[in-house]
Amino acid sequence: MSLVDNSVEKGTIAVKRLDIEQIEVDLLVEAIYQRYGYDFRHYNQASIKRRLRHHLTKIGGDKLADLIPEILYNPDSFKALFFDLSVTVTEMFRDPWFFLALREKVFPFLRTFPFINVWQAGCATGEEVYSLAIMLKEEGLYKRTHIYATDFNDGALAIARNRIYPIEKVKEYSSNYQKAGGRRSLADYYQARYDSIIIDPSLQENITFANHNLAVDGVFAEVHLILCRNVLIYFNQALQNRVFSIFRDSLCYNGFLCLGSKESVRFSQVQANFNDFSSQEKIYQSKFKKRATGSLVG
Repeated sequence: MSLVDNSVEKGTIAVKRLDIEQIEVDLLVEAIYQRYGYDFRHYNQASIKRRLRHHLTKIGGDKLADLIPEILYNPDSFKALFFDLSVTVTEMFRDPWFFLALREKVFPFLRTFPFINVWQAGCATGEEVYSLAIMLKEEGLYKRTHIYATDFNDGALAIARNRIYPIEKVKEYSSNYQKAGGRRSLADYYQARYDSIIIDPSLQENITFANHNLAVDGVFAEVHLILCRNVLIYFNQALQNRVFSIFRDSLCYNGFLCLGSKESVRFSQVQANFNDFSSQEKIYQSKFKKRATGSLVG
């Protein structure tokens, strides 16, 4: 066999391995959907593969296909896999420039409403929810605000409800808070205990944590503000359009949609239903009106 033939053969084997891995991924996410109802079938493929490989390495597994019977017959194995698939990187006042824009540009509009409903979609372990609550409190809006914080990971929601976070993160959180226009000291909003901090329980009074899966569930509530930051980057275009439609139908007229720095409603099916309110911070304002009968118009 010539060197050229040998190279071609190796290339063919590599392609076949990639094809087999894709088949494994497709079968695994279908098994998850059929057995547990969680739909990863339309998530970004590169992200799903990366997280599956990470999980496989962590448990010392050999092939992705081996996970299929394991998660079908062992719910505990599925829980471990599910956490690795759905874990979201978050922190208090992440992207402080965004929170500063929210405080200075969006809150003045929210003041005009007698009550305010907020949906934090994909809230993960809750750091961003409590950041928002702190800002609303400092601006005198928290008492007439209700925050619906949702995620499809019950483990993450449990952490959010407990309000306990590692103390080594405090320095970073405090720096973010000050850059976001904080009016006090972040220490006023938590108590330090051993190697953890616990968020003041008063900040949880107007928060409802609930399980909601953007991939399969529908409109959650009618709200004035939606925050869904750094979640849609993990979805493919079809699923993004589905989620954007849910957000559009959930927002009241002139309500606000806040996305992550790498996310946008541009080129989506709902682009015409939103105005750019603050382009740099990816804040959009709804211009979508609902008829009195409940039907919708653009």
